[in-house]
Amino acid sequence: MLGFVSPLPHQPQPPTGGGHMVVCGDDALARRLAVELRYVYGERVTLLLPPGRDTARPELPLTQRARAAALFGRMSAAMNRNGTTGGAGDGDTNAGVEAVRIMEAHEPSDDVLEEAGVERAAALALVYDDDELNIRAALTARRLNPRLRLVIRLYNRKLGQHLETLLDQAAALAMPGTDPEVLDASTTVLSDADTAAPALAATAVTGSSKVIQAEGLLLRAAERTPPRQGELADPGLCTLALLSSTTHDPAGSEGSDSSGDDGPQLLPDHATVAAATGRGTVVLEAISHAGPDRVAVRMGGRGAPLSHIFSRRLRWSALGVATAAVALAVASVVTTGDSPLHAAYLTLLDLLAMGDPAEGEPPSRQIIQLLSGMAGLLLLPLLVAAVLEAFGSLRNASSLRRPPRGLSGHVVLLGLGKIGTRVLVRLRELEIPVVVVEEDPEARGIPLARSMHVPTVIGDVTQEGVLEAAKIRRAHALLALTSIDTTNLEATLYARSVKPDLQVALRLYDDEFATAVFRTLRTAHPQALTRSRSVSHLAAPSFAVAMMGRQILGAVPVERKVMLFAALEVGAYPQLVGRTVEQAFRAGAWRVLALDATPPADRRPDLAAVPPYDPSAPDAAGRSSGLVWNLHPGYVLRAEDRVVIAATRRGLAELLRRQRATTVR
Repeated sequence: MLGFVSPLPHQPQPPTGGGHMVVCGDDALARRLAVELRYVYGERVTLLLPPGRDTARPELPLTQRARAAALFGRMSAAMNRNGTTGGAGDGDTNAGVEAVRIMEAHEPSDDVLEEAGVERAAALALVYDDDELNIRAALTARRLNPRLRLVIRLYNRKLGQHLETLLDQAAALAMPGTDPEVLDASTTVLSDADTAAPALAATAVTGSSKVIQAEGLLLRAAERTPPRQGELADPGLCTLALLSSTTHDPAGSEGSDSSGDDGPQLLPDHATVAAATGRGTVVLEAISHAGPDRVAVRMGGRGAPLSHIFSRRLRWSALGVATAAVALAVASVVTTGDSPLHAAYLTLLDLLAMGDPAEGEPPSRQIIQLLSGMAGLLLLPLLVAAVLEAFGSLRNASSLRRPPRGLSGHVVLLGLGKIGTRVLVRLRELEIPVVVVEEDPEARGIPLARSMHVPTVIGDVTQEGVLEAAKIRRAHALLALTSIDTTNLEATLYARSVKPDLQVALRLYDDEFATAVFRTLRTAHPQALTRSRSVSHLAAPSFAVAMMGRQILGAVPVERKVMLFAALEVGAYPQLVGRTVEQAFRAGAWRVLALDATPPADRRPDLAAVPPYDPSAPDAAGRSSGLVWNLHPGYVLRAEDRVVIAATRRGLAELLRRQRATTVR
């Protein structure tokens, strides 16, 4: 059964022509991704949703279709109020809500994908929560349209790598006459958990770095706090953004994904940076060759220390018995005149009840033997207790650790589902101490927490005593990342009642609810940092840029906004060709960062697919090759050049629209 709905009444359905974007999904990520494509990049979008209620949130009264229509309606109204067209260029007759087509189907079968226009589409995103459904639909779509750009949502990383290779090979074999280096039928496998985890983990850390790792290219954007009076700010290689003036103010406006219009200034000009005082910055700090992924470290080192095997009481008891044995050996030396080594030997024999009775011996020797026998009686239960504790500790070594007594300054992480597991890995990569709270002992991330020796509390976070067991009073931050909004909110409110200045970031599904909660918490606790985050908000930009083509290298979140890095051929963009680097810079839109000096004949279409050349190593013709950073402002960009730019989403969308318009003409 296939159904259609117009986003707004009395709006004609647009014809599904070539070059449109198709998004298939069953939760908020699909809706957010469609909004991103339409209102940021100005693309025509076909959104395929399952009929009936939202499968991820069945308790909500609105259907998937109604929620999507309402979301597009709100975005269209906001664009009209701001005097913008939602990313559509001049003369675009499809600007606004009418450029979105919403369909309903239980699953993306062959007939449904054909009806959605996949055969003529430029890109398809499959973002169902079911990995198997996404894979099956991807295989069908690749058969229907070998030139299609595919973006697939998968949680399994290894399976995603194999699937990318398989689908790219299928596209190349379906078009044998096409050079695979030129073919733009790329396949990208992403995970919403992976894309959202860095931003969620960053909410618990101040001054953290955002890293883009695209195969051999690594860019690090570092957040710098405002310099103190008399200090000079470190500009790094260049300033990418000015943080909002309230970023470090707990009562400020930053924090909610949908709270207000104030925010950071992306790609500011030199005058703006010089005039800004008391504001943090995001600077391009380093560019280097990317090494292998850093392994998340285990808390407490590789082995379990004695303090985790034997209890404090047992250790004090052992120390008492050892002290008694030493005292008895010393007394034997003093009273009998025996050598220290022989006296210690006799004392140990007496302790272990292995010596002969001291008949005929001096009274002092007999007294020492009696005392040694009594000390030996204490040794037996001590040895039994040590064996039992060691057995229990070794059995629990492969189980879950308890939070140590002296732990402080840690992050309490609630929930070890898909998102919480990825955030845990990210926090341990940064070597941040973590205590996990999870209700389900069979949750997805429990084996990972066990292998990393992360202290874990099993229990319902809404029950009394669970957060106390996680040492919430001495914690630095709380990340409430369970899949239930009310649980996250209840845990946050209780944690704030225990520690009012606790830094909190909570995951909330509903945008309006998130905004209301954030503002209320900010008002009630102005001295504490509060952040509300939506996974769909954080993940949608990465999925959108992947659908735009292989020129996108990566994205970096800057508060509620996103900075994109892309590799572009200058000749296809009239805003760049023939201009100097300084003239090509447009504040708030795009900025040229680097020039690819590799000879055009030796370039790969996808800059992120191969390690960058060594700029110091000349090629066979004796010319230098590689990425050149810190370009001279007077360098004139030529049509044959390829550059790496930093851009806002709207800036990149404008470049891509102008490029497509030039190609059509």
